[in-house]
Amino acid sequence: MLETIGAGADDARAFEAWRERVRAMCAQLGWLPGTMVVRPHPGGAALAFTAPVDQLYTATEVNEWAWGSLHGAQALQAPGHPAAWDEDSAAHTLRAMARGEANARLLALVDRAEARALPVLPDDEALTLGLGEGGMTWPMDALPPVDAVPWERLHAVPTALVTGSNGKTTTVRLLAAMLRAHGWRSGHSCTDGVFVDGEQLASGDFSGPGGARAVLRDPRVQAAVLETARGGLLRRGLALSRADVAAVTNVSDDHFGEYGIHDLDALADAKLTVGRALGPDGVLVLNADDDRLSTRASHLQCRFAWFALDQAHPRLQAHRAAGGATCGVADGVLRLDVAGASFDLAEVATMPLTAGGAADYNIGNAAAAALVAQAMGVPAATIAQVLSRFGSDPGDNPGRLQRWEFGGLRILLDYAHNPAGLKGLLKVARARWPGRLGLVLGQAGNRGNDDIRALAGVAAQAKPSMVVLKDIDGFIRGRERGEVAALIGDELRRLGLHDDQLRTVLPELGAARELLAWAQPGDVLVLPIHALEAKAEVTALLDHLAATGWQPGDPL
Repeated sequence: MLETIGAGADDARAFEAWRERVRAMCAQLGWLPGTMVVRPHPGGAALAFTAPVDQLYTATEVNEWAWGSLHGAQALQAPGHPAAWDEDSAAHTLRAMARGEANARLLALVDRAEARALPVLPDDEALTLGLGEGGMTWPMDALPPVDAVPWERLHAVPTALVTGSNGKTTTVRLLAAMLRAHGWRSGHSCTDGVFVDGEQLASGDFSGPGGARAVLRDPRVQAAVLETARGGLLRRGLALSRADVAAVTNVSDDHFGEYGIHDLDALADAKLTVGRALGPDGVLVLNADDDRLSTRASHLQCRFAWFALDQAHPRLQAHRAAGGATCGVADGVLRLDVAGASFDLAEVATMPLTAGGAADYNIGNAAAAALVAQAMGVPAATIAQVLSRFGSDPGDNPGRLQRWEFGGLRILLDYAHNPAGLKGLLKVARARWPGRLGLVLGQAGNRGNDDIRALAGVAAQAKPSMVVLKDIDGFIRGRERGEVAALIGDELRRLGLHDDQLRTVLPELGAARELLAWAQPGDVLVLPIHALEAKAEVTALLDHLAATGWQPGDPL
């Protein structure tokens, strides 16, 4: 895919010329005509076309050449790349690239696997046929002949994709726990790392295709849950072309202006890409409380399952009447309905994940996880058993609605990273506890100024007594250090906070320590901490203070 800058919906002639040039060059390379896609957006356009699986780098060069040759890219010509001003010379260069990239064994293996309906996972380094315990992986430069592959041993494993603006990691972790309770060795990838059967194999943000492949290539895995974030979808697509179940938790304002996404409709469409990986028997789990998702998903050809906070939601009622699966709250109980049978899973207020029922968003995450687990074959009794305990141990869901109480303080640590997430977190804090509110607040540098101001607006609505402004370590992303903190501070002042309610400590650990130094017994402290290292440091600090009986006013 090529992301252009400056092209828009009025460039129809240029887009058609691009198509003609791509078709002509593909013909010279001997490629069969494939699908071509143009998606204009306010900042430019995304241009893509299908190509042989062993020719993707050459196809990228074709794409750039076709567009660049229409827009005076001669000055950008680099040695070894196709000449934008000379089609014959460009074809000569591209044919050489295609010969160098060609991999006949890869094509033969992919063809045989597809004929057997086997999943295929290729990347620069390796090829995997089958998944998890039913898969085998070979280095790309040492692929076996087709007849040397033990095809009868290869198979897929139950696989779920989870995406959304908020709640992805919690839903993935909850699902993985349900799969383990069912007796499967589960593998999952998320923003915190790669995990197999509860063991962490890698730390970091693995919510893209790389994390998915790491899980799906592990020979121990019997079922997989893959967090599928927007960035990976837009940059690299899905790691696999077929999944059994997918879920979209919600869609809210975030990441606008990146990769051609400028509004909620486009963001919803991007996240609903997971639905395209589902076959006719696949199930797409969606949030009925999100009207935009309901509308934008209507064209997808798969089965649906719906969740909502209220089991009496009209869409859930209609879906149940048609024999579909739903999950929602009825009389304070989370209820799963499947094929005419109802299962009371848990009283919402007693589920540790919901903070006494105050965390509406985690009720939704639990409902989504229940529907996905049921579609993957987990019995309702097992789902209920996990919901009754998940979240009671800090290791169940680290960094997400983690709670401490010591020295007369109530402390929440969370990943809330956009206005919707912060609003939900602050609602929990205000609903659970009275007292002064202290808040640590920052944002990643790749968000637009308006998005950053919107985050400050949510904070101001909660009427905090103190806000410590921070950077997000490792997420400055093109801005000056302290620039985002200053922007948030200016907006909070505009919204009525005074200078004596604002402090700036840019490192996340330092910001948390500053808020603790300010606190008095009875205060509620809300700590959205984002960088993995900082989260570990803040968690260790809070555990230490709780264990040693620290009191406000004591040295830190």
